[in-house]
Amino acid sequence: TIVNRVRIPQLGLDTSLLVTDNLVHNRLNFKWFVNEEWTFKADLRSRLFFGELVKSTLNYGDQIDAANNDFFDLSVNIVDADAFVFNTTLDRLYLEYIKGNWEVRLGRQRINWGINTVWNPNDVFNAFSFTDFDYEERPGSDAIRIQYYTGASSSLELAVKAFDEKEDAVAALLWKFNKSNYDFQILAGYVNEDLALGGGWAGNIKTVGFKGEFTYFQGLLDSVDNSFAATISLDYTFKKGTYFALGLLYNSNGSSDQTIDQLFSFNLSAKNLYPYKWTIFTQLSHPISPLLNSGLAIIYSPSKAHALFLNPTLTYSISENWDLDLVGQLVYNQDVDFYSPVQAIFLRTKFSF
Repeated sequence: TIVNRVRIPQLGLDTSLLVTDNLVHNRLNFKWFVNEEWTFKADLRSRLFFGELVKSTLNYGDQIDAANNDFFDLSVNIVDADAFVFNTTLDRLYLEYIKGNWEVRLGRQRINWGINTVWNPNDVFNAFSFTDFDYEERPGSDAIRIQYYTGASSSLELAVKAFDEKEDAVAALLWKFNKSNYDFQILAGYVNEDLALGGGWAGNIKTVGFKGEFTYFQGLLDSVDNSFAATISLDYTFKKGTYFALGLLYNSNGSSDQTIDQLFSFNLSAKNLYPYKWTIFTQLSHPISPLLNSGLAIIYSPSKAHALFLNPTLTYSISENWDLDLVGQLVYNQDVDFYSPVQAIFLRTKFSF
């Protein structure tokens, strides 16, 4: 993937305020089928960053390197210069055993317990940010995961993340089952010095998709407040391929007076998926032609600053393995007037091989 982005700190096109950034993103996926029961998986993610944003950000390479790691350090900056950073990391590295109804994975893996499309309070192991559009595989955890399938659509699952300090420990149980054509799940566990209890569902109201998730975090330390995160969504696909989704997030840890500047710097976790207490999400996508697709996501928080995030997209299929994307990330909030402190435009060329 090759991404070029332009950030415009103020509304308007004053070229003195333009900041350019470039990213060459390569991913190599390897899988070794040792025998019918054992599989080894390794995925190597390499990224080359260069441009004005790299040069103007203090310790840019260290930030990239640190963000890649979990318990084990599987990331290295091969080159870390003032305006040029080349980083490579193993974001998947695990051994998998499957026999009968049992499935066991050990190593760096994605433990995807989320159901909803945008926010996942059940994703207690590796929460992800909606704004990080160029990481489709999403982050993983160094963990052991044991699944036992009790039926065609039901299972019990235990996952434990590697840790050396109790504040970093995550261990949880998940029970999945199907009832009345709905998929349900219930989770319970210990998450970073919190007791966590949550659940979720996915089904349909006639032809409309209906999903939801929630998790309650009971703090075990006097200095840690209890918190509750919940999300609900509806989605529908029209006959001609137009897709529409509407969702709501409640975050008891969220703020009612933070500005939009917090969007790209808040401490992301399953108990803090977005920096505001209430947030509304809507998404619309429409195939203009068989090769060209358009989309628009709108995220609005009715806070004191009326934080607004707009994410327009255009995707063009150049050929079977080539895609061209134009992505906008426009943020707005209200101080005295409604204004945009940051606007980012991304042009991405992607080749799959």
